[in-house]
Amino acid sequence: MPKLKRIMLKLSGEALCGEDGGFGLRPETLKSISEEVAEVHSLGIELGVVIGGGNIFRGLKGSASGMDRTSADYMGMLATVINGVALQDAFEKAGVETRLISALDIRQVAEPYIRRRAMRHLEKGRVCIFVAGTGNPYFSTDTAAALRAMEIQSEVLLKATKVPGIYDKDPNEHADAKMYDQISYDDFLVQHIRVMDSTAVTLCRDNKLPIRVFSLPETGNIKRVVEGATVGTLIS
Repeated sequence: MPKLKRIMLKLSGEALCGEDGGFGLRPETLKSISEEVAEVHSLGIELGVVIGGGNIFRGLKGSASGMDRTSADYMGMLATVINGVALQDAFEKAGVETRLISALDIRQVAEPYIRRRAMRHLEKGRVCIFVAGTGNPYFSTDTAAALRAMEIQSEVLLKATKVPGIYDKDPNEHADAKMYDQISYDDFLVQHIRVMDSTAVTLCRDNKLPIRVFSLPETGNIKRVVEGATVGTLIS
């Protein structure tokens, strides 16, 4: 039996490229993610998803190359909309009813974000895919995930990444790196761990929302988390 009833899943745009990373969308990866989400959804879990856009365009990189930061961030938001449309298509092909919900007004593609309407969709068993971040420049999609998770009263924020969890040092550079089973919000912030945006973690800390960081490429991890297994690292 699942231990959780309502969750928020944060997917990076890069996750849609598969393990190889890079840019664009891999149909095989979309299919794999959608099948796993469908399995979790079949357990009766109410599921929100926030998707990033780094596989198409990342605002910070755009501003670093001389582009106006606000313009670059809006381009990043639009990239998340493209990813959201792709996820919606994949989820519905896997038999999951969805709603694509945008912080920017793009009514031909997605419905506008209205908190009470989004919560009603979740109660009716629809997966809500939240796109366009918070709708504001200078805020990451990690922060959008934390914000939406609290607004819809999610029990946990799940951050799906390419790594198994949070380590005391870079596991790619140090063979003796050890993974934390659990770390406090304050220790995460003091150590400047880059797995997640510090604004998002601060927001979760101030509102006592636990975060679990785990590996997306390892099939079945989302289901293991909702069933109460100790997977990845818990920030609490």
